[in-house]
Amino acid sequence: MAEREVLTWESFGAVSERMAADIRADGFVPDAVLGIARGGLFLAGALAYSLGIKSVFLINVEFYTGVDARLREPIILPPQLQMGDIADMNLLIADDVADTGATLEVVRDLCLNHARRTRSAVLYEKPISTVRADYVGARTDRWIVFPWSDVRDRAGETA
Repeated sequence: MAEREVLTWESFGAVSERMAADIRADGFVPDAVLGIARGGLFLAGALAYSLGIKSVFLINVEFYTGVDARLREPIILPPQLQMGDIADMNLLIADDVADTGATLEVVRDLCLNHARRTRSAVLYEKPISTVRADYVGARTDRWIVFPWSDVRDRAGETA
């Protein structure tokens, strides 16, 4: 099995705070955060709290079907984002990883003609990504294990 990058809850908190500081230092003031479900919802929430943003939106995109297995192209699933909700806003798009960049590109392109400005934030960016996020927690070429997706069957464990 290939070596993996493991993100813990503790390091997620630290990286999220650093990214929020980077966004503030850059002078970008988002009116809303758009989280790409599922993994981007955690970063969207953390950044919204850190930056004092109340408006958080969701877009659900299916692309990965397993470890290093994906559809030919990302598919936007319901519920659909209402474009009028983001009209004329400074929008921060948040996702867990820009692997190929395809998901981030689909979402960014969808929002470009509606939001005033868009910026993107990802916890991880891979070298093969065709999209460069504006704010990046770390760069890696490994498969990433996130604390929210590392679910194990603990039925047999004892305290």
